[in-house]
Amino acid sequence: MRSSLSNYARRISEYLFNNLLRSSPMKLLMISGDRSILKRQQGAFWYTLQELRKHWDRIDVICPFVPAVSSGSASGNHAPNPAPSPGGQVYFHPSPYGLFLQPLWILRKGTALIREHHHDVMTVHEYPPFYNGIGALLLARRTSIPYALEVHHIVGFPQAANMWERIARMFSRFYLPWSVGAARAVRVVNATVKAILEGWGVPASRIAVVPSFYLDSTLLKSVPRPPIAYDVSFCGRLVPNKGLRTVIQALKAIPDGRLLVVGDGPERGPCEALARALKMENRVTFLGWLPTIEAAMGAIMTARMFVMNSLSEGGPRVVLEAMGCGMPVIATRVGVVPEVIQNGINGLFTSGDAPDLEAKIRLLLSDDAMRDRLGNAARAVLDRFDRTKLIADYAAFLQGLSVAPPSAS
Repeated sequence: MRSSLSNYARRISEYLFNNLLRSSPMKLLMISGDRSILKRQQGAFWYTLQELRKHWDRIDVICPFVPAVSSGSASGNHAPNPAPSPGGQVYFHPSPYGLFLQPLWILRKGTALIREHHHDVMTVHEYPPFYNGIGALLLARRTSIPYALEVHHIVGFPQAANMWERIARMFSRFYLPWSVGAARAVRVVNATVKAILEGWGVPASRIAVVPSFYLDSTLLKSVPRPPIAYDVSFCGRLVPNKGLRTVIQALKAIPDGRLLVVGDGPERGPCEALARALKMENRVTFLGWLPTIEAAMGAIMTARMFVMNSLSEGGPRVVLEAMGCGMPVIATRVGVVPEVIQNGINGLFTSGDAPDLEAKIRLLLSDDAMRDRLGNAARAVLDRFDRTKLIADYAAFLQGLSVAPPSAS
């Protein structure tokens, strides 16, 4: 009986969505910490919004302070016009204040935007120190806007890179189950995070696995294969949990092994210093950030293999992009990776320590046929994580929340 009622309710929800929501323009409010577009970086968020905007009449993004855009105006009228993202009705509203006051900016600016544009739903990218979620909770209480919390990964899981990540993981254990109460649903992007939240007491009925690893198949298939100049490539934001220092240490034991690093961040200086200390400065090249996915993929494909050595991740998307380009990949078991890589079939797992990483790199360097076999099999991720389909699913998930009744806790 309960199953029949559940199916009946689902059919009613689908009918309402297909016949009412799709026929009327909808507006989305996003609470995000991603400021990359306002920093003129054409990265993952840019590509996501390029496709996501097709499903909405308007998208407003409230984000933290960006020095090049925000001003110190206490009135909040810090820009005469919101900054649109490339391609259409997507508007950014960076805070004029520091992160400590971000919840108040979300409440203030969000209230004004909702009153002016009447958004249908809000989505909130949540992570420590949880200023987005706190601000969204205040905003939802004031305006009654339905919203989803998005938890892309648990900081410090499965392994913390430093004391901050250990503290963040402990705080998440208590904060996240409490914060879910006011949201219509929690979006996670892989099965690992879903299992963690369930273990912390979040009801399974409140959690939806909606992947965020959007791959542009046409773009990735079109990246030409450049001449090989390196043995290993690495790409990502250079922060402690990415494990780049260990990659450098592993390559030290491989005579003449060459490493290309694409990306930037606070760990760049220490990693450059490590390369010098190990007398590897001529074997490790730091390119910094590259402006487009095409440029980044073209760079990492100049190596024989791609290595991802993170201690914790939600994805990472770059592993899937490298696989989509046909690169053999060595990766730690974090984020979505255990759901994607079949060890020895379309990639290799590493424990993440220097001796094991060295052994896996040596294995692939010594076996051209294995590299080709792994790389060819890896291309199948393009079908599984097609950008157009996954972003349509994401939009449908959010639009459905605007009419769905709140789930029971």
